[in-house]
Amino acid sequence: MDSNLDALALLGLGISSFILVTGCANMVLMTALWVLYMSLVNVGQIWYSFGWESQLLETGFLGIFLCPLWTLSQLPRKTPTSRIVLWGFRWLIFRIMLGAGLIKIRGDQCWRDLTCMDFHYETQPVPNPMAYFLHRSPWWVHRFETLSNHFLELVVPFFIFLGRRMCILHGALQILFQVVLIISGNLSFLNWLTIVPSIACFDDATLGFLFPSGPGSLKDRVLKMQKEEAREARPTPTYGCMVRQAANLALGVLVAWLSIPVVLNLLSPKQVMNSSFNPLRIVNTYGAFGSITRERTEVILQGTASPNASAPDAVWEDYEFKCKPGDLRRRPCLISPYHHRLDWLMWFAAFQTYEQHEWVIHLAGRLLANDAEVLSLLAFNPFADKAPPRWVRGEHYRYKFSRPGGLHAADGKWWIRKRIGPYFPPLSLRNLKGYFRSREWPYPAPE
Repeated sequence: MDSNLDALALLGLGISSFILVTGCANMVLMTALWVLYMSLVNVGQIWYSFGWESQLLETGFLGIFLCPLWTLSQLPRKTPTSRIVLWGFRWLIFRIMLGAGLIKIRGDQCWRDLTCMDFHYETQPVPNPMAYFLHRSPWWVHRFETLSNHFLELVVPFFIFLGRRMCILHGALQILFQVVLIISGNLSFLNWLTIVPSIACFDDATLGFLFPSGPGSLKDRVLKMQKEEAREARPTPTYGCMVRQAANLALGVLVAWLSIPVVLNLLSPKQVMNSSFNPLRIVNTYGAFGSITRERTEVILQGTASPNASAPDAVWEDYEFKCKPGDLRRRPCLISPYHHRLDWLMWFAAFQTYEQHEWVIHLAGRLLANDAEVLSLLAFNPFADKAPPRWVRGEHYRYKFSRPGGLHAADGKWWIRKRIGPYFPPLSLRNLKGYFRSREWPYPAPE
């Protein structure tokens, strides 16, 4: 299974690298990329359960129709971008932003009383260094941030339908908004991905300054091509062009049909976010941070070599994840657009119970076996080059940012923590044998 997944990923990397380096793509290559990622999402289970997986699939599906059928050229002739596809991208960014705004207003009270940003920077999934300082902004800054968020997500999306200038303004504001979010948090590739459909709000005249205009330049070649096509009375359509036009028309009908339940969901007081109403995830619902946690809790996994887990002299050592808070002196990481999926899943697990996240116990079992593949997802293994731990437990802590310039910060601590209690009790491989068997999980063998 692992080799098959690696093969899918490598094939996708190869195709996308070719497109990136050459600047050439066609519908065949883009469809291949979409199918490959759809395959990974479908088999990825909880590992690929994030909302932006569907957003990437929908964006990629629309991207198929930006390209010629067969031609591989940086500037393919007779294949202008269809207005249907452009409006498909605009419809996507409209739903992303409006869905995010509505789920907030209908969700947590703090979005309505403008206090959510008092907590967000500290309690977001994986804070970055900038969040550490933004968290201490004055109260009026946080109120302004929340109001700005509502304006950008609930009002600005409608600019798309108010003519060229307002559509361009919408695109500029949304891209600026995503850049601010990138700076203030590690939200994976979500914000980078959201910039893509926003580009469809601009026309050639607006984006022309980004391209050189000298003789032989891309802009010069486009102008020559447009003049040649204007001189042709009735250009003879090629087979590929006719197929592409038919595909674009079919796309418009398909998106309109699949948008019906999505629009009904947006209008519903029981709105759901980050869901799909079709198995291919072509048109989806979106939303983010419908509720904000007021306190940050973390699950700290610990292991001990002591034969008796309850012995007073048992020495428990912490495992460190690659990005999520753990070591109080470790600076918050800066990883966007990279996505440490395990760190994110641990964030979800921390404000629920291990019974609701059984995979945490599976993770503990693999740690008890010193499983190399699982340990590669961590930053520090206290039992490296040693015998595996005899026991692993989960401890529940409440984390808070230290105050910049305060005593804890002067001691090199970015975080302050206080123990809440056990998250799950000490476990050994022997304890877990029945647990693994009942769930038909492979029983980990110590390495």
